[in-house]
Amino acid sequence: MVRMTSEATTTQHPASATPENTNRSTTPTSSAFTEHIQSGWAEREAPLPQARAAAGFAAQRRAAISALHPGVRLVIPAGGLKVRSNDTDYPFRAHPDFTYLTGWGADAEADSVLVLEPVDGGAGHAATLYFRGPAGRGTTEFYANPAIGEFWVGPRPSLEHVAADLGLAVADLAELGASLAGAGETLIVTGADPEVEAQLPAANPDGDVLARDLSEQRLVKDEHEIAEIQAAVDATARGFDDVIADLTEATQHERGERVVEGAFHRRARLDGNAVGYDTIAASGHHACYLHWTRNDGAVREGDVILLDAGVEVDSLYTADITRTLPISGEFTEVQRRIYDAVVEAADAAFAIVKPGIIFKEVHAAAMAVIARKTAEWGVLPVSAEVSLEPDQQLHRRWMVHGTSHHLGLDVHDCAQARRDFYHDGVVREGMVFTIEPGLYFQADDLTVPEELRGIGIRIEDDILVTADGAVNLSSAIPRTADEVEAWMREVRAR
Repeated sequence: MVRMTSEATTTQHPASATPENTNRSTTPTSSAFTEHIQSGWAEREAPLPQARAAAGFAAQRRAAISALHPGVRLVIPAGGLKVRSNDTDYPFRAHPDFTYLTGWGADAEADSVLVLEPVDGGAGHAATLYFRGPAGRGTTEFYANPAIGEFWVGPRPSLEHVAADLGLAVADLAELGASLAGAGETLIVTGADPEVEAQLPAANPDGDVLARDLSEQRLVKDEHEIAEIQAAVDATARGFDDVIADLTEATQHERGERVVEGAFHRRARLDGNAVGYDTIAASGHHACYLHWTRNDGAVREGDVILLDAGVEVDSLYTADITRTLPISGEFTEVQRRIYDAVVEAADAAFAIVKPGIIFKEVHAAAMAVIARKTAEWGVLPVSAEVSLEPDQQLHRRWMVHGTSHHLGLDVHDCAQARRDFYHDGVVREGMVFTIEPGLYFQADDLTVPEELRGIGIRIEDDILVTADGAVNLSSAIPRTADEVEAWMREVRAR
């Protein structure tokens, strides 16, 4: 990692651009050096691209949100870089609403802002994307600004390139302030970019209405979104194969969970942009901790490992899949009993999915099986019927999480939607959500027989609602106990 410190601080972009960190600059400032470094470069050919596949879909999405807010300026920032440590930043990921409305995914530029300006007469909006153009070789930023200089971050696209790529009108970020200074009501997706938000003191008088409306619009996926989620699922399947292939190596390392995590991360970077969320590689009793992401434990023969992971593809759509694998390749009798119960719960939830049901009914279908199974095993202190009463829910000691959440640009997608549209909402064709029941018997849980303690099982699939039912987008990844054992044998034999 190279760095700059404070001999030169040169920036030629406006205040809305990311300020240069002067701790990174040691560049010479003499006129001789400047003349030398700015000359002697070959011309680059820069043909304009055809509009990407997402561009037309993004235009339709902009039209839909425009229709909800006639006469109101809509501001959707991509967000900016965030410091990880001193003079290093976290990898940039654009705000999901910005990506949704522009089609700009992993290659989006930090600090960009989409503005939908009302057209005179209230007939829709004119969309303009403001972003910081490249620091040309005629500027000192070319070599002295580590945030945008080509010597530091590589070539950046021109305004003309982005306009053609996204099918959008584009302007330099320096013009944003003047655009936002105009009169009229403005709504902004708050929290995405505090600097942009600060320029609009009167924005969002009624709360974050725009984020809410976009979350509710995003509940139903279009054709392009569904294809991207399927691509993410397919890449995730390959990542699970990689993990199985490396399980033997994992058993030989004291932090074997990190061998598992690393195998999946490699696939995510090869076939996508990154992981869609921190991978859960939970072996042994760690599988009973729902969000175990430390991944610093051993992987031991005879245990199961719960792998909850998803590849995020370059469009920023993610998968979210969980499989629980017997490390030895075969489940014990007790592990299989619990595993089969979770499969039964998942199948019961999937069986009721179709347009017109209420979303929370999916959870109720899975919970009915969990209550019945724990009652049959004698661990539930009341009958399944009593436990399912709203004021009881004792079976949820062993499954405290929900069964389903929406999926898309966020692993927990559409989080700003109102309850009447989400948990209590009607399921519609084109929705994509998870089904992920589980049973978790913690190692020190004295309410269950010793043979159950320390076993955690979850099975999670990504479900697309169709016109008359649903399809499992992740059905190619083995699910049942027999299928999982055969899958492990097949991968290890390659």
